[in-house]
Amino acid sequence: MTLEIIPTGQACGAEIRGVDLTSELDTDTVAAIRAAWLDHQVLSFPDQKMSDEDLERFTQYFGPFGDDPFIAPIPGHEHIIAVQRAADETAPIFAESWHTDWSFQSSPPSGTCLFGITIPPMGGDTLFANQYLAYERMPDDLKARLDGRRAIHSARNAYAPDGMYGDADKASGRSMTIIASNEAQASQTHDIIRVHPETGRKAVFGSAGYITGFEGMSAEDGWDLLTELYRWQTRPEFQYRHTWQPNMLLMWDNRCLLHMATGGYPGHARLLHRTTIGSA
Repeated sequence: MTLEIIPTGQACGAEIRGVDLTSELDTDTVAAIRAAWLDHQVLSFPDQKMSDEDLERFTQYFGPFGDDPFIAPIPGHEHIIAVQRAADETAPIFAESWHTDWSFQSSPPSGTCLFGITIPPMGGDTLFANQYLAYERMPDDLKARLDGRRAIHSARNAYAPDGMYGDADKASGRSMTIIASNEAQASQTHDIIRVHPETGRKAVFGSAGYITGFEGMSAEDGWDLLTELYRWQTRPEFQYRHTWQPNMLLMWDNRCLLHMATGGYPGHARLLHRTTIGSA
């Protein structure tokens, strides 16, 4: 099977055609998809009428399932969560801030798969920011301030009882089942500049979405550095805007990207099923 790889022409991303993800894939095809994933960081596969079982099988070609905390799985599929929004929902858009999935874990997932089921006729794009480029084009003074630093990651601002998706959010009528917990208060440190384990390229890892500070820095100094980094790493020239279609699978590399959801579809329902690719 020969893949057709169509780069987006933006800071990252490519569309993949010539493969049927509802069937089992041979090792050569999986290897070709992995190579394209490492080259382009985000891959989209249009026109794939995948079942939940197909999504699970595809995910496991690229690693074990990751652990998805704080969000209930769909019935019968413990590794799939529903990213959904009702047509009349007024709660804040879920994940509408730059982040790297579950970077607060000791071994964050290497990737994420997201399959579009109900897609609004407008809005709902997903934005990505290429963190290879953010590092490679970074001013020398900022790079010097970051090299060797370890960032402190935590889910508390999002998933603690007093966080964005905590007790106050329960009254918002959100259709997703989010389970806030005091476990979100825990923290984990990671190098802010990490070497990708497969490509060997350096990238910025994480952002203010889950990073709460830096080891060895005061809260004020750490916040100043974090906000300066945030303004740099999310610049438009590092971004790719992905537009969804029904029956489209998207996979991305959390080790070298930031991403965020967007709104713009009031009055329309949206449903996608998501899995995470754990660290090998």
